[in-house]
This record gives sequence, C-alpha cells and structure tokens, in this order.
Amino acid sequence: MTSYGSYRQLRLAPQQRSGVSKALAKDSPLWRIDWILLLAALVLSLGSSLLVWSATRGRDSLTHGDPQYFLFRHLTNVVVGMVLCAVVIGIGSRRFRTVVPFLYIAVIVLLLTTLSPLGSTINGQHSWIQLGGGFSVQPAEFAKLAIVLAMAVVLADQVDAGEREFPSHRAVFRGLVWATLPMAIVMLMPDAGSVMVMAVIVLGILLASGAANRWVFGLILAGVGGCIAIWKLGVLSKYQIDRFAAFANPALDPSGVGYNTAQARIAIGSGGLTGKGLFHGTQTTGQFVPEQQTDFVFTVAGEELGFLGAMAIIVLLGVVLWRGCRIARQATDLYGTIVAAGVVAWFAFQGFENIGMCLGIMPVAGIPLPFVSYGGSSMFSTWVAIGLLQAVQSQRPIAA
Repeated sequence: MTSYGSYRQLRLAPQQRSGVSKALAKDSPLWRIDWILLLAALVLSLGSSLLVWSATRGRDSLTHGDPQYFLFRHLTNVVVGMVLCAVVIGIGSRRFRTVVPFLYIAVIVLLLTTLSPLGSTINGQHSWIQLGGGFSVQPAEFAKLAIVLAMAVVLADQVDAGEREFPSHRAVFRGLVWATLPMAIVMLMPDAGSVMVMAVIVLGILLASGAANRWVFGLILAGVGGCIAIWKLGVLSKYQIDRFAAFANPALDPSGVGYNTAQARIAIGSGGLTGKGLFHGTQTTGQFVPEQQTDFVFTVAGEELGFLGAMAIIVLLGVVLWRGCRIARQATDLYGTIVAAGVVAWFAFQGFENIGMCLGIMPVAGIPLPFVSYGGSSMFSTWVAIGLLQAVQSQRPIAA
C-alpha cells in the first residue's frame, strides 16, 4: 500500500521532485564531506607507502627477510586509520562530544601503563606498549587527540550554551589543567618532542577560542620557564640534551650525535630538482640515514624524488591545513572551531618540526611526519583527527 507521503511525492511536478531529490542528497553525509581534504590526506598516506618501502626493503634486520614487510603494514595502518575516520564521521560531532571524558580517561590510563613495567623503551624513550606479534602502541600520539577534545569541551561549554560570548577564566584554567596532566606524564617518559607538539596545540586552541590575551602570554612565559626548569632539573636524558647541542652546533659531533642530521641533509641535497629515481637513492639504499622509515622519511622523498617530490608533500600538507582552517572558520559552534584549530596547530607544527629537522633548521625531536611516516599509532591518530574535521564540517548547514 502506498503511503500518503509517497503518493504525494509521485504527484509532484518534475521540478518539485528534482528539488526533493537534491534536498535529500544534500542531507547525506557524503554530500557534506570535504573531499579535497580527504583526497589530500589519502594521497599523502598512500603515496608515502612507496617511500616507506624504499627505505626498508633492503634492511633485512628490520624486515625479517621480507622486502614488502613494511609496505603491507603501512598500507594496513592506512586502511585501519580510514576505518576509524569513517567511524568518527558516522558518530557525528555532537554525539562524539558526549564521550570525550571517557576517551580522555582511557588515554590517561594508557599513558600511565606506559610508565609501568608493561611499557617498553625504544630509542631512549619509555613511551611504548608492546602488544606482541611485532605490534606496539605509542599512547602519546593519542594524547594529542585527548588534549584537543578535552579543551574543546571545557572551553566551549558555556559559550555554546549561550551563557557567555567568550570562555571564562575558570573555563580556561580547567582546560589548561586537563591539558597539563597528559603533558606531564609524557614528559616523564621523557618524550620532549611530543610535549612540544602538545604545547603548540594548547596555544593554538587558546588563540582560536577567544580566551583573554593574558592567558596566551602567560602560557608562552610558562613554556619558556618550563623549558628552563626541565633543562636545569635534568629531566631530559643525555641523548636528548646532545641532540639540542648538535642542533646549536652542527659541527660538534658529525659522526656521533650529529650523524642523523648530517646524513639527512646529504640525502636531500643530493636529490637535485627531480631526484635520483624511486628505489635508486644511494643514501637510502646504502642505509646511511637511521630511522628513515619513521622520523626521517622526508629524506627519501628529497633524495629519490628531488625538490619537486619533496615540494609535493609540503603542498599536500598545506592543502590539509588550508581545509582545516576553512572548517574552523565556518564551524557552527565554538566546540567545532576549537577542534579544527587544535588539529591544524598539531599538523602544522609537527610537519614543520619533522621536515625542519631533516633540513637541519630544527632540532631532532623524534616526531613523525603526519600521514607520511611509518607507524600505526601516528597514522591512526591523524586519521581520527581527519574524521573530527569532517564531523565538524558535516555539521555546517548547506545552502539549497
């Protein structure tokens, strides 16, 4: 039996039926997705699989004799990350907001677990949880998400309820407390690179939220004071101090602590305009650059794809940042603006730091290049962040 509504739609004039179809289409989540953002992130993630493969296919000690070992694992990480992105989009920005406290608690538990005997040390940082079968988790990557979401909830609560125009001093203080806890735990690992990224995220969120300028200036002063205190109190390990010393004086120990950056610059500089060709980089095939599939993956692009290939990565990251800024500006509530701004600050600084350390203009901090470096935790968290951006975008009303 045909319902009245269906019967009425059948009786509509062709122009009216067309209008109904367009309205239904525009209400679909697929219509609201920022496809430019999604495509840029996808090209970065899939294209980087070739860079990871080139950096690892000849390293039998890492691949266990399987040249495609890291290639398949990287592609698997991308697929899992995209599934997580789709889940976040499906949940939606408003519903996702209600589970933020539970996600925050889960991340704190993971961070504390890392400091327990269940955690493991890799490259001088006690920041990993081994899951067996060659899989591991780095909770610090998810802590970045936790900070973005927690601060967004706290700062936007009264504003989105219509009670205030800007976040109150009390809300800003609470937001900073929520951000400080995971940062303090990560600093104990010690993972100074991740803490640097988190500090920039907090600064970006405060600027986007409309918080009073005194909080922004206070945060900057506190950051400077914190860096001095960390240095004086000996929180950093010796190898981390040596990294900063090598950055300040590249000629200090080119065969020791300065070896990584020296080899990275040689690899990038030798690529020229168009590069030596994929899988034909002498620095890469010769395994001169340590951790090349993770922290220094940009050197593979610089050597084998040249200036043009390296610029393609930077341009694609720029597209992601551009679309993220656009989403932040067009968000329908302060929560969405803060989430988008936090993600943009995260990607912008982490990308700049990673590429900068490969070029020798930033100290080596051991943080991955978003969407490009090999690593499950990094890939998952960045794609969840893309899902958050898309969820905020989907909330925006679309003109008929």
